[in-house]
Amino acid sequence: MSKVSTAATTEQPKIGGRQFNGTVVSDKNDKTIVVKVESIKQHPKYHKRYTVSRRFKVHDEKNEYHVGDKVVFVECRPLSRDKRWRVSHKI
Repeated sequence: MSKVSTAATTEQPKIGGRQFNGTVVSDKNDKTIVVKVESIKQHPKYHKRYTVSRRFKVHDEKNEYHVGDKVVFVECRPLSRDKRWRVSHKI
């Protein structure tokens, strides 16, 4: 018999995969939002900083997030051709 630790069962389930913070830029699709994630990079030779942005299609089951909201989203199974992310919570 294996022992089950009580501490492990009371913890929240671990969220697997990658996690990003971003700003909602579109909420026109049903159950889908488009989130823009910006990061700052530095040029390897000239050391100038510049902003790089990516847009992700994120699953929003209840259509509760709107343009301008800051959200955290996590990786999940493929939900459609472009959607591999779901909203975790609002910041």
